Amino acid sequence: MNAVYITSIGKFLPGAPIGNDAIEAYLGQIGGKSSKAMRRVLDQNKIRTRYYAIDTDQKSLYSNAEMAAHAIRDSLERNHDDLADRIDFLAVGTTQGDLLVPGFASMVHAETRLPAMEIATHHGVCGSGMQAIKNAFLQVQSGEKKAAVSCASEFSSRVFKHTRFEAQAKFMDHAIPFDTDFLRFMLSDGAGAAVLQHKPSDQGLSLRIEWIDNKSYANLYDTCMYAGMNKDAGAESQPGWLDYASIHEAANDGAINLKQDIRLVNEMPKVGVNRFFELVDEGKVNPSDIDWMVCHYSSHYFREEIFRLMQLGGMTIPEDRWFTNLYTKGNTGAASIYIMLEELFNEGHLKPGEKVLCMVPESGRFQTSYMLLTVVGTESRIVADAMERQPEAPHLDYDASNSVQSHLVRKLVNVWIDFEQKLARVPIIHKLYRGKFTLDDYKLLMENIRQQVIDGSQWIARAASYIAIEHIELRSMFIAHARDEHRDFQMLERNYAAVGGDLAVIQSGEKNIGSEALSAYLFQRASRENPVDLMGAMWIIEGLGCRMARHWGEAIRDQLRLNDDQVSFLLYHSDSDEKHFERLEAGIQHPMLTMALAERIVKTAKTTARLYLLQLEELGNV
Repeated sequence: MNAVYITSIGKFLPGAPIGNDAIEAYLGQIGGKSSKAMRRVLDQNKIRTRYYAIDTDQKSLYSNAEMAAHAIRDSLERNHDDLADRIDFLAVGTTQGDLLVPGFASMVHAETRLPAMEIATHHGVCGSGMQAIKNAFLQVQSGEKKAAVSCASEFSSRVFKHTRFEAQAKFMDHAIPFDTDFLRFMLSDGAGAAVLQHKPSDQGLSLRIEWIDNKSYANLYDTCMYAGMNKDAGAESQPGWLDYASIHEAANDGAINLKQDIRLVNEMPKVGVNRFFELVDEGKVNPSDIDWMVCHYSSHYFREEIFRLMQLGGMTIPEDRWFTNLYTKGNTGAASIYIMLEELFNEGHLKPGEKVLCMVPESGRFQTSYMLLTVVGTESRIVADAMERQPEAPHLDYDASNSVQSHLVRKLVNVWIDFEQKLARVPIIHKLYRGKFTLDDYKLLMENIRQQVIDGSQWIARAASYIAIEHIELRSMFIAHARDEHRDFQMLERNYAAVGGDLAVIQSGEKNIGSEALSAYLFQRASRENPVDLMGAMWIIEGLGCRMARHWGEAIRDQLRLNDDQVSFLLYHSDSDEKHFERLEAGIQHPMLTMALAERIVKTAKTTARLYLLQLEELGNV
């Protein structure tokens, strides 16, 4: 039997986070009245923000299958292996899919456009996500499959929009029951996915699955969370929605509503904690060994109850080891365990050797799932550095007593912080920071940057020729800068050849459309009288050298296992651009600086930053 590893985890949360005050702007008010239950429910669950895949007109922005596909793509993009054509099993869980037929996994498979493969749909409530991962785990463990994706997705907001209850309220001649109304403020939308392989990732961390335990207690309990019938206290059998004379009659009677039997729901923590004690007795769990307890509880209320019951049993896992993002991501049902693990895994919380215990109690007809994970591998210094590295502007000396200089530097720093934050989201840089950079990426980067590097010394030289003689020291600064830059492209070509690139390719390359825009703008500014506002462009371009060049060069070197000679262009600019900054400081401290010129420098910096981002975004688009 193979060991099985989660090698990457992805998520999809639709739109922007929605605060408590905006819930009814999306779900609407039934009968034009705000829900009496809302504040009580929110006080108990403590959820502050959640996500909805509907807009304020209650139109669906995605299907449930589309959200699942987005999460799957995210998990595959985060994986260090190119798996798009190698996944051979897909298991998907949800509470309610988009269609009655076919199965939800079929619809998700179609959305992903992954190759033909075996699939499995797991239909339930919160536990269906764990059922899916157990299925994928067994497929890889047995050796039948080499790589599998497990996914769960929920789209609850559309079943709670007020229009679904207006006719029903009139038919019943009373407000919708609390067992439905309170769920409107408990559930939200989102999807998560995990990639499972028979070997750990060769970069960074993986999660080895030690075991997964799913137990149903439906033989002991009545239905608790359900849709498709109404409970009748005196009836021996409960007719399902298909037994009604018509769909309209079932809908008007509230049979299709998603409901929670609040008289039974408090049994859920008891069932979950009891299974925890059994796992301890079976020797599968040692509470003192657990570094992270990742528990899906639908409300803060249940967290407190789980803690209380564990304390009664004398086997509490300390509170500082519990992890949740319920309060900011909402209760996404079957997807919640994936969305919690995604944050824990991708945001630098885990260390090799740690034990992670996952717990998912489900109130559908009561089942409980547990999963024990061990963190393996080595922390990726490259990815960790990128995640921990906060935007910080290059240092610039100036006269703090000079209000114009102080204003200019403050504005330039703000421009830089915004630029660096956006830079991290450009696809080529995002790949580098995520440890997924390839040799082809490096070649493409050099092919495109070379054209801009050649132009660099030329626009600086042109700018120098347009600076009036009375500002000769500024002209000299520009000339010296152009002299330093004019042969840099040769170093870039040597790096390109050193990694196997064909010099004829890089030397005959064309500017991409972003480079065209950047060069055109810089030459246009350089051709105006006294174009000293180009110090704003130098702030961005030389700032990249000071702040980012070595960081990128070392990351590329380490990820691709290169030597310093193959990334020397980037390493060199880390040092040389610091010297260039001394000239920039002299320009900023020049007596000709006025507030109007300072504002022009800032605008040039902003424009250069945006066009530089465009240059990186359009790599290869000539």
